[in-house]
Amino acid sequence: MDINLSDVHFLRPLWLLVIVFGALLPLLWQRTRALQRRLLYGNIAEHLLAHLLITPTDNQRLRPVHLLSATLILGAIAAAGPTWEQDRPDFVENRAPLIIAVDLSPSMDASDIQPTRLEAAKHTLHDLVERRAGARTGLIAYAGSAHLVLPPTGDAALLDTFIQALGTELIDKPGKNIGAVIDLAKRLLDADQTPGSLLLVTDGAEPGANAGLAAHLQGSDLQVLVLAVGSSDDGVIRDASGQPRMTASGLPALGHFDPAALKQLASALDAPLGSLTQNNDDLDWVQLHAQQHFDQVNAQQQALHWKDTGYWWCLPLLALVLLGVRKGWSVNWMAALLLATGIGWPAAPAQANALVDAFFTPDQQGRWAFEHEHYPQAAALFVDPYWKGIAAYQAADFDLALATFARLDSAQAWFYVGNIHVRRFKFDAAIAAYHEALKRQPNFAEASANLALALALKKDTESAEQNAPEIKPDEVKMDKAAGKGQSKKVKTQQAASDDLWLQNLSTSPAKFLKQKFSLQDQAGDRP
Repeated sequence: MDINLSDVHFLRPLWLLVIVFGALLPLLWQRTRALQRRLLYGNIAEHLLAHLLITPTDNQRLRPVHLLSATLILGAIAAAGPTWEQDRPDFVENRAPLIIAVDLSPSMDASDIQPTRLEAAKHTLHDLVERRAGARTGLIAYAGSAHLVLPPTGDAALLDTFIQALGTELIDKPGKNIGAVIDLAKRLLDADQTPGSLLLVTDGAEPGANAGLAAHLQGSDLQVLVLAVGSSDDGVIRDASGQPRMTASGLPALGHFDPAALKQLASALDAPLGSLTQNNDDLDWVQLHAQQHFDQVNAQQQALHWKDTGYWWCLPLLALVLLGVRKGWSVNWMAALLLATGIGWPAAPAQANALVDAFFTPDQQGRWAFEHEHYPQAAALFVDPYWKGIAAYQAADFDLALATFARLDSAQAWFYVGNIHVRRFKFDAAIAAYHEALKRQPNFAEASANLALALALKKDTESAEQNAPEIKPDEVKMDKAAGKGQSKKVKTQQAASDDLWLQNLSTSPAKFLKQKFSLQDQAGDRP
């Protein structure tokens, strides 16, 4: 490995002051020892000292003080954090985060690009999401208002599901509110604390709305990319059946594509402007600009990303400590033996006993069990009601979880109460619980999303019940006598996420998004 000397520095340089003390320690010891000898020889007859001193002669050059000095010097270097290499781990966080904002205004139904502008954009975004598999990508839908579809996620399949569910009928408010899109994207990236890019997939901009857009980007590392969708100024807008959408005058509705307006938009945002292509040039263009911006911002903060190599100095430090075990020094090896035995002993479920209780509180024992996924034991050990409820929830003991969360009056507690009711298909109770959570925390995005899902599921369930035919059984048979049945506990399968259960509960993503956007509009465009 090549080391550039100009890059060598210390992350915590104040620890280097200990080196001065470590270097002076042998000198101070030698001076003190010489002073003691002068006092002895100056006050006691020399022929008596041979009988009074235990070690009248000392020929050893290496003394414990020298080992202590070397230990302090090496320890100071290790604690100071020497470094010369930037830490660039191969994590997905090292890839550029991207927020995709899709224009859902009616003009995106124009058919100048087959089959429509929106469908062509969705096809391109499908390829982009597959290419970025593992990287964090978020999704926003906008027209006259901006709405969060998914926060940044590495789940490419889930992201593509929602991309394919987008349609111009999901947002009723007309317009192209790009300022709201930028504000929402900034909040998402600020929550992740990572620099990222916003990709605007649109066919135009509102006239006269570009003047104030630059103010939305002030004080932010957000980069905006504009991907133009459209090839003419007379694209025909079609409905779901493929027929031209007619205006009040009986003429086909046109989705005008104005390249000049898009250039003005890109200029106002200081954003690169690209367009859809038949090959992968548009995907390469997005990837290149997003990664370049991410690397550039990270380079400005490179002091935060240096690899701490101080731990390598612990090896010679350990050798010095072991060298200090010399004749005349005593070491109690029983503690080391017990520690080694404890490290090698296999992990077991948490069990309360007198020894454990003497050193750990019930909440500490419960946290250990929770982190090792022993959720039933954790629920039994926890005293804190919130953590007890979370452990019971993870263990699918919903009765205990409801009883525990009932003792709390927080937004998180009501959120989990709503989750439990949804899992039990008690949608009215779930909706009431989510409303309580939003009263206590109005910007609770997960509660808003689950409220929309509960409303959509309730509507689907009621519709299915109304349309279900009444069929009576021909015959009813009982295979057990009354009171002789056997009960058996059944574990319910946990959803992969407490935010969305679209893979476990049946409602279409389009219906879910329609209900979610409607709730966000009622709440005042809060994400």
